[in-house]
Amino acid sequence: MRGTPQQIIDKYNQLTRDAQLSNDRVAAENFQQHAEHYLRMLNEAQREIDTRREEQERQNRERQAERDRERAERLERQEREATTDAASGEGPQPEIQDPRDAAAPVSESSGLVETPEGQTSAPETPEVKKAPSRKPRNRKPAAPKEPASDGMPDGNPDGHSEAKPDAEAKPKRSRAKPKPKPKPEEPQEAAE
Repeated sequence: MRGTPQQIIDKYNQLTRDAQLSNDRVAAENFQQHAEHYLRMLNEAQREIDTRREEQERQNRERQAERDRERAERLERQEREATTDAASGEGPQPEIQDPRDAAAPVSESSGLVETPEGQTSAPETPEVKKAPSRKPRNRKPAAPKEPASDGMPDGNPDGHSEAKPDAEAKPKRSRAKPKPKPKPEEPQEAAE
């Protein structure tokens, strides 16, 4: 017989029924004993599997409880350290020195070596050069218009002459600010 224990049990139960139908009590009893044997073996194996599973679950629960305890202890320890540090506040505090700060000299007894970064002074601000001021450009006066060839003044077809605004006649000013006139220098009196 081959197969899983349950298949073997089913097979022997079938053989037992067949033997009972053929009125063979000895064969039926034999097959029934075989089926019971495999049924006991299957139950035992199942109990072992259940026992292993329970043992595994118990170990997992213990490991998880241990991890939870360790985590709680770690958090408690961190909280205690934080409260003691905050309460005392007098622990040794390191002095932080800006390497760009040239005013703070490095003490000889500290054992520190001056670096080029520590020796540099405050960055000098470059002088801002003013752009050379330019003279305003003089515009050429507008060229006078020639009279229109149709005989009308100003070339207007209805015969009316229009007054030209004075803005066209004057040269336009540039937007550049005029250069202030230098003050005349006072003659230096000879103190000689």
